[in-house]
Amino acid sequence: MKTFHHIGLPTDESQPGEFFVEDTRVWVTDPRKHPYKVEYLRFEPDSPVTGPVRDMPHVAYRVDDIAAAIAGEEVILEPFEPSPNFTVAFILKDGAVIEYMKFDREEDLPW
Repeated sequence: MKTFHHIGLPTDESQPGEFFVEDTRVWVTDPRKHPYKVEYLRFEPDSPVTGPVRDMPHVAYRVDDIAAAIAGEEVILEPFEPSPNFTVAFILKDGAVIEYMKFDREEDLPW
């Protein structure tokens, strides 16, 4: 099952309430606090994230099984855990960046 979660927009400007994700060296905001479920992403210059994930907006979906969601897809950022009990992966589908997120409870999210 895929459930819409948020839209991610890269930015160069600091945003209120940013949270730093050490693994990817990116500052993110909590899309649950935005009226249109927007997450802003501000990448540090030394972020290992390159290409479409860094340069393009993305649409994020909550899924029950990351491995099943990315099977057969063009994976552009392999699954990783930005925080305990929270796994994400990114694919490129028809020219669009898609993020798949797996978590048990909203409280498990790092924001």
